[in-house]
Amino acid sequence: MSPESEADTPGEAALPGTLPDALRAELVAFRRDLHMHPELGNQEFRTTAAIKERLERAGLKPRVLPIGTGLVCDIGTGTDSGQWSGGPRMLALRADIDALPIPDTKSECAYRSQVPDRAHACGHDVHTTVVLGTGLVLAALHEQGLLPRPVRLVFQPAEEVLPGGAADAIEGGALDGVRRILAVHCDPRVDAGRIGLRVGPITSACDRLEIALNGPGGHTARPHLTTDLVTAAARVVTDVPPLVARRVDSRSGLALTWGRIESGHAPNVIPQHAELAGTVRCLDLDAWRQAPDLVMGAIDEIADLYRAKSEITYVRGVPPVVNEVTSTELLQAAMVARRGTDAVEGTEQSLGGEDFSWYLEHVPGAMARLGVRPPGERTVRDLHQGDFDVDEHAITVGVEMFTAAALIDAVQ
Repeated sequence: MSPESEADTPGEAALPGTLPDALRAELVAFRRDLHMHPELGNQEFRTTAAIKERLERAGLKPRVLPIGTGLVCDIGTGTDSGQWSGGPRMLALRADIDALPIPDTKSECAYRSQVPDRAHACGHDVHTTVVLGTGLVLAALHEQGLLPRPVRLVFQPAEEVLPGGAADAIEGGALDGVRRILAVHCDPRVDAGRIGLRVGPITSACDRLEIALNGPGGHTARPHLTTDLVTAAARVVTDVPPLVARRVDSRSGLALTWGRIESGHAPNVIPQHAELAGTVRCLDLDAWRQAPDLVMGAIDEIADLYRAKSEITYVRGVPPVVNEVTSTELLQAAMVARRGTDAVEGTEQSLGGEDFSWYLEHVPGAMARLGVRPPGERTVRDLHQGDFDVDEHAITVGVEMFTAAALIDAVQ
């Protein structure tokens, strides 16, 4: 899709850091290269190397995270020497760099994935390119003496792998010396050239649940002599979600949804084993903290009714991303400065999970929904679908918003 599909609109403040045409074209090419070579979480070696090479070419000194993928790069006086801490407390900009294990189904697309069953179907290639482009622009401003406060770029691996690569990035020092962190996430419901914002929760908590039910099987002619695991599994599927929902405030949006159920091989044999798997999502942070005990207790109750023994694996995922007020206002001010008040719209809380939330357990921050839908297009190419694509004008919008945020934050 063309990066020029929407004309640039001047904002309300004259700030340096707009994108020259040559860099705009380079960033589109960089994004397309990432799109053609997607890598799964903690396997992003090519992606990490490509980001590192371009930052080094700009005279910067990125550091690969200790886990071997992902990197951190500081820009600004006293911080581009490779030291991650001890300098001024800075603004951080985060991107996630991994892809999804699904096939790219786009047809007649020159930059479709060249890796079987791998695709950038969540826009992480865009997030990465936006933060890279921002770093290149800020490095140029720093050389001109126009960057008053240091900025850190965080390229994080494994966002799609619960509980997310954010924990590894934080352990590797990504937040050392950071006072605030910002991020964007592609939103195919919002037109390119615009962003969606809200104060408070903007995503939901997401955990993974796996259950094994066991009991003596037998002949379907004599279910009274067995543990009827198929019926037990069916009752867990149908009864546990409403039971859990009735044990928390309904405004918390706690929802258990199943994705897999397997049991049995023959129509006249009651099996000895059944497996179920699903996700637990929650809009509210306090309810999320109660969720493991509530869910596991409800499963045990239902399983006991049918004399099934349950083995539960509850994998903690991520809490909700809760946008802090000042950080959200900073993103809004930056977007207004670049494109005017009409470029910002409200957005709803999503039921999707995002491990950006882990950073917000340590420092204030906010995430904006970056519009990637071609203006006027009615078809929505949803996230995590094989045909997902973006209007690449969003790259310019994201870079210029982040550069404005860095400059505005420096004078606050």
